Amino acid sequence: MNKTYGIIAAFDTTPEIYQACEKVRDAGYTQWDALTPFPVHGLDYAMGLRRSKVPRFSLAGGITGFTVGMGFIAWLGLSEYPLVVGGKPMFSPMFAFPVSYELTILFTAFATIGGMFFLNRLPMHYHPVMKAPQFVRAMDDRFYIVIETNDPKFNATATRDLLVKIGGKDIAELEA
Repeated sequence: MNKTYGIIAAFDTTPEIYQACEKVRDAGYTQWDALTPFPVHGLDYAMGLRRSKVPRFSLAGGITGFTVGMGFIAWLGLSEYPLVVGGKPMFSPMFAFPVSYELTILFTAFATIGGMFFLNRLPMHYHPVMKAPQFVRAMDDRFYIVIETNDPKFNATATRDLLVKIGGKDIAELEA
């Protein structure tokens, strides 16, 4: 027996998908997604998505990189290789800045990429939507909304009726 993953509906234009997303959001669905062939400005707002948490990972990576850089140079100058050259201090933030700056950039980049992978649950080698024959057009010229069966508000008949009411075409069930 095949388990149903959700229901998919097609839309032809950017304004149609935008308005449909607003109506699905207003209907109270929480476990759903919009598939578009290109980024649609403001679609995240129409879907009711919160701001991304990736910048928090970036900030943590940057602070860690800066701290590691300063700490490394301080440890090196004060403990591991204490050498006074030309009367300069054993540790000065001015001399440690280039290393700290580079490590800040490096750690920020790695934390950003790692945070994005973590929050998006990547790598995801399989997703039920990829099995749908319509999915190929989502990468070319058509827009789709997929409402998942694990949504608390999901009811096969009511969900299908909503998608018809908001202008969805080629409505089909997706196998899990």
